[in-house]
Amino acid sequence: MEQQRPMMDSGEKRLNELGYKQELRREMTTGSLYFWAAHLAGPKWGPFASWCCAWLETIGLIAGIGTQAYAGSQTLQSIILLCTGTNKGGGYFAPRWLFLCMYMGLTLIWAVLNTFALEVIAFIDIISMWWQLVGGIVIVIMLPLVAVTTQSASYVFTHFETSPVSTGITSKAYAVVLSVLVSQYSLYGYDAAAHLTEETKGADKNGPIAILSSIGIISLFGWAYILALTFSIQDPSYLYDVNNETAGAFVPAQILYDAFHGRYNNSTGAIILLFVIWGSFFFGGLSITTSAARVVYALSRDNGVPFSSIWRKIHPKHKVPSNAVWLCAAICILLGLPILKVNVVFTAITSICTIGWVGGYAVPIFARLVMNDKDFKAGPFYLGRARRPICLVAFLWICYTCSVFLLPTLYPIKWDTFNYAPVAVGACLTLIMLWWLLDARKWFKGPVRNIDVPNGKV
Repeated sequence: MEQQRPMMDSGEKRLNELGYKQELRREMTTGSLYFWAAHLAGPKWGPFASWCCAWLETIGLIAGIGTQAYAGSQTLQSIILLCTGTNKGGGYFAPRWLFLCMYMGLTLIWAVLNTFALEVIAFIDIISMWWQLVGGIVIVIMLPLVAVTTQSASYVFTHFETSPVSTGITSKAYAVVLSVLVSQYSLYGYDAAAHLTEETKGADKNGPIAILSSIGIISLFGWAYILALTFSIQDPSYLYDVNNETAGAFVPAQILYDAFHGRYNNSTGAIILLFVIWGSFFFGGLSITTSAARVVYALSRDNGVPFSSIWRKIHPKHKVPSNAVWLCAAICILLGLPILKVNVVFTAITSICTIGWVGGYAVPIFARLVMNDKDFKAGPFYLGRARRPICLVAFLWICYTCSVFLLPTLYPIKWDTFNYAPVAVGACLTLIMLWWLLDARKWFKGPVRNIDVPNGKV
């Protein structure tokens, strides 16, 4: 007797209408951004728009794995240092080679989990939500209460700390420009739901809800976290001192240490909260690896990656794009190799990540800004008359932030302080555009349907 197929939900139905069959596991959430770019840009410019968007997004997400791996390793480095006696008390400060091993180790752990343990990831996602919610609340409330003294509101909201001895930067205007780095990076990752919509039940409604909810939650907690840290600073000039207790390597670690050691004369509380922060980076890296692999899989499914037949393969048992997962991990590790010689690796990887990520969003936003409204079919979530002003502001903001991420953050500029993001991004984009002009434009048509659509209508 033939087994009856389960009834599809509205998300899968819409997916079928757009020409795609369901291939990946529904319990998580694939390449949505460049699909949007293709359809918003129309039949003439759609292939080029989706090509640019897909590659920018791919670059951004793979580098995003690196940002989490670096930040996680930096936090772990501080935990080890404080556990073994602090920088002044003979504690162990992980050298560059060990730091690189930690970076690689985190990347490999995320790849393994994304290959063999999808059910575990779903469970970890639940832990991650509560970990970051409860942990964030604890840090935001406890830190200012523990700190012996707190800074005034005028200091927090009006003072400029350029740390010229450590950074070589004396211009307040330049410091304001660079401050975008922290705010833009902290908002990164809320679009994970967009990358995983093929695997989301009721994605036409739940996807936008997830994105909007993430923006609100991240904005609220990010703002509160930064305020808690800045209000709790004891001595601003001491934070970047290479001779302080945390070797001037991770400012939040020194703020936590000063607060707890000043109050209790030990660093136990600081270590516990650093572990909470490390967990957030671990969970973030795991989630970004999931998103990056699915974008590579989606682009490979549409023949937009060299050797696409390899990267679009789905694991027969676990139903995940395992080859794409390991490709992302391998490239991420290559991005981290300069750790052995360069001092601004985190800035460079973060710059590559954010330029690719927000740059990818610029393509469909611009396409929506200039497209004819009669060609747009609104979904359950629609901005109405506010659509064009919002798109314009978003597009201009993206242009600004991408420019900022190409700037140096340490002076004078030397080989070990050089921000290699412009070189890395420039080289990648040059190769991608040359590939398009010389070859890909002849055959790349954007998202390729893998089922027949009745009457060819979308």
